[in-house]
Amino acid sequence: MAAKKHQSRGKRRSTASSRKTGRSGPARFFRALVLSAVASFAAMSWVLHPQLQELSIDGMLARLDLPQGAQQTAPASVSPGSYVQTSFPQCRQFFPHQAPPAVPSAPALRELCFSSFAILYSGQRKTPVLVVERLNRQMLIAAQGIARTDNFYEEARLPASERAGLVDYRGSGFDRGHMAPAGDMPDDQAMAQSFSLANMVPQDPQHNRGTWNKTEQDTRKYVMRAKGDVYVISGPIYGDYPRAIGTGRVAVPDYLYKVVYDATTGRSWVHWQANSAGARPGPPISYEEFVARTGLRVLG
Repeated sequence: MAAKKHQSRGKRRSTASSRKTGRSGPARFFRALVLSAVASFAAMSWVLHPQLQELSIDGMLARLDLPQGAQQTAPASVSPGSYVQTSFPQCRQFFPHQAPPAVPSAPALRELCFSSFAILYSGQRKTPVLVVERLNRQMLIAAQGIARTDNFYEEARLPASERAGLVDYRGSGFDRGHMAPAGDMPDDQAMAQSFSLANMVPQDPQHNRGTWNKTEQDTRKYVMRAKGDVYVISGPIYGDYPRAIGTGRVAVPDYLYKVVYDATTGRSWVHWQANSAGARPGPPISYEEFVARTGLRVLG
C-alpha cells in the first residue's frame, strides 16, 4: 500500500541559540550541580533502601544527557475539539518527511524527544499516544552489540501528576511493555532512555513476550533487508472505559499497533493486536484502515 505524503501543517518553532553556541559557563555549572545532586540522592537511596533494584544512576541520568534543548512541549491546536498538530521542533528527523502527525485532540498531550526516538505522551492515560523510530540496517547492526539494562525509571520531564510510577506496575499483573523496543537501541544512551516509563504501556505478559515480541523481531528482519530508512510508529489504543493499574491510574490498552513505513519504496502496513494472552498475529491492515479506526495520521 502506498503511503500518502503530506506537507507538515505545524509551524517550526525556533530552537534555542545554545544549540549553536554550546553550553555557557553558568549552564555547565548548573548541569554539574544537578548531576551531583542526582548522584548523591541515588547513593543515599541505595544505602537506606538496598531493595530498590530499579534505581540506578544510569537510568536517572539518561534523561539529563539528552541533546541540548530536548524538553517536553505541547502540540498546537488545529481545530478545538477535533485535531491537534504536533510539532517536535527538536527531533523532526524521526518522522516520515520530517512531518510530525496530526492527532485527535485530547487533554495533557506532551512531546518528548529522546536520542533515538520520539514520544507523543498522554498525561491523562499516563502512557504514550505514539512512539516513533527511524531505523535502518546500520543502526540495527550497532544495536546487536548493546547490552540490555532493564533500569526502568520515571520520566522526570513530565509533571508528577501526569507520569506513571514504578510502584504503579508492581504487583499489577502487567509487564512494562516497550513501545520503542530495547532491541532497536543503537547505543548505551538510547538503551538507557528506552526504559523511561513514558515509553511503556501495561501489557499482558504473554502477549508482550510472545506475539508482540515476534512482531518486533519480524520488523527488525524487514529493516535489515530494506535499502534505506524504515519508520516504525507504535502505540496503544483504548476503549471508552479502560482499566487502570496502580494509585496513579495508568490506563491499560485494549489494542496495540505498529505502523511500518518504508521510505524507499513508499510501502506501509500496520500490525494491530489485542493486548491479551490469546492474541495471535494476523494479516496487517492498511494504513488507510488504521487512520479510519484511530484518527491518528502518523505518516504526516
